Amino acid sequence: MELIISKAKLLSLKKGDCFLEVGRIAKQLGFVMEGVLRVCWYNDNGEDITRAFIPEHHFALNVSSFNNETPSEVCFEATSNCKLLVFSQKDLVELANAIPGWNEILLKITATALTNKSKVSQNMLTQDATTRYLEFLKIYPGLANRIPLSALASYLGIKQSSLSRIRRKIT
Repeated sequence: MELIISKAKLLSLKKGDCFLEVGRIAKQLGFVMEGVLRVCWYNDNGEDITRAFIPEHHFALNVSSFNNETPSEVCFEATSNCKLLVFSQKDLVELANAIPGWNEILLKITATALTNKSKVSQNMLTQDATTRYLEFLKIYPGLANRIPLSALASYLGIKQSSLSRIRRKIT
């Protein structure tokens, strides 16, 4: 534990700051201690598209960019003030060399995250907007009140006015 703690750096982000910007290569793994990150990008029309939220006690990593050293196609943006524990690639290599099974732990975390992401993505394609919103509330309890409605609407693939109607009907 002491070795892991010695490698972690505390990173504070203000609302709107990016943990990872579009076009940058991911060089660090983050663990969200406080706040919420959203994974987003802008489409060809300049519209802000939200694809995921990363709340407290979850890892923040663009796996493809990190592993392949390719520019990120998405941004990891703070939707509120955030505190993250951050590990550089060098730190992760040192931990892997010092701790037996470290890479297996990271692989399990990554596999679980990708499985969950795949399941959520499948549901987003097959469910109506109200069901998607209700599922969001189950998956991320309490998060809907902590993020901008515009980001939530974008994540659900609906207009903000539609989200407001759905919320009024449910409550």
